[in-house]
Amino acid sequence: MNKIIALAGVVLKELYRRKDFYVLFVLTALLTVAAGAVNFFHDDKIIRYVKDICLLLIWVSALVIAIVTTARQIPAEREARTIFPLLAKPVSRGQVIAGKFLGCWLATGVALVVFYFFFAIITGSHEHIWPWALYFQALWLQWFMLAIVIALVVLGSIYFAAPSSTSTISFIVVVGILGIGSHLRTIALQQPEPMQFILTLIYFCMPHLEWFDLRDFVVYDQSLVPWLDVALATIYAAIWTGIFLLLAWLGFRRKNLTT
Repeated sequence: MNKIIALAGVVLKELYRRKDFYVLFVLTALLTVAAGAVNFFHDDKIIRYVKDICLLLIWVSALVIAIVTTARQIPAEREARTIFPLLAKPVSRGQVIAGKFLGCWLATGVALVVFYFFFAIITGSHEHIWPWALYFQALWLQWFMLAIVIALVVLGSIYFAAPSSTSTISFIVVVGILGIGSHLRTIALQQPEPMQFILTLIYFCMPHLEWFDLRDFVVYDQSLVPWLDVALATIYAAIWTGIFLLLAWLGFRRKNLTT
């Protein structure tokens, strides 16, 4: 466990040295300015519109940080040939997978905390309400959704040589699931066989990332999601994360690192 934590720490330090963390602060500033524009309007619909835009930017920014950061971890180690002294320490390949995942997941968690903190402070100062419990639920579920995404990208980085390929394919898959995941079952019922069976099978076999989206709850000041549902969603995310990490470990264990 200490080796996994050490590897995660290296990933976090790397992010501090690269531009990712600076981009995070720039994006946070932009979110703050956008939310501050609420001060010039006194219409509830406009306030909700601005909040919706801010939350959309938070989701997009978090996905970009998660996917781009994760996609380059293992390929960068192979390209710089630092993977060989790392495995000779000794550190097992499974520990490398777990450490890289944990570091990227913690990094996105830090990003989300910064984003939601500024969002809550700025919008709360204008609306004079601070639904911290709802913000916590939105942050928590988004963070665990990103755990699935990061594990999926780790798996992709094992089989795709270039980080750009992994990032592009991961973005397409994630955006596709978020965009049509909830509608795929309805689309399937309108199709003839065997397409109906294929789409139905895909619907039940894919991770439903859209279930973790609480943006409408925040924008429209709805009541809290039942905590049991939050717990079940957390378990669901943990299962999918474990599946993708297991597949990544199986692929990495058999991979020839010299080619």
